[in-house]
Amino acid sequence: MKIALIAHDEKKDDLLRFIDKHLVFFKNQELYATGTTGSRIIEHTGLDVHRCKSGPLGGDQEIGAMVANKAIDCIIFFRDPLTAQPHEPDVSALLRLSDVYDVPLATNEGTAEAVLYHLSHKDRG
Repeated sequence: MKIALIAHDEKKDDLLRFIDKHLVFFKNQELYATGTTGSRIIEHTGLDVHRCKSGPLGGDQEIGAMVANKAIDCIIFFRDPLTAQPHEPDVSALLRLSDVYDVPLATNEGTAEAVLYHLSHKDRG
């Protein structure tokens, strides 16, 4: 399964803890991430991650293009709702594309837990 991992600066540590908690799951997936998030994941976990550009430099749009081309199966995007983001239009476009193409999108740890549970159990019947 191809999973995109994204986190705003204030949420990167939260995403790393989430990945640690589910490391066995993530080891068996094809991972994509925006630039800094991808670097942090690689450094922290040693996982193989395909890195796109940083979010403000077009990384969200790169992942959005992958969604539109049906090359991403799931997005985990730990957003910081309390800090203005300079690339908010790109973030909104990515969220819209996930809806258009029916790609599961988790924007916080609670929904990420639910999405991972579903993905882990969907082939069991």
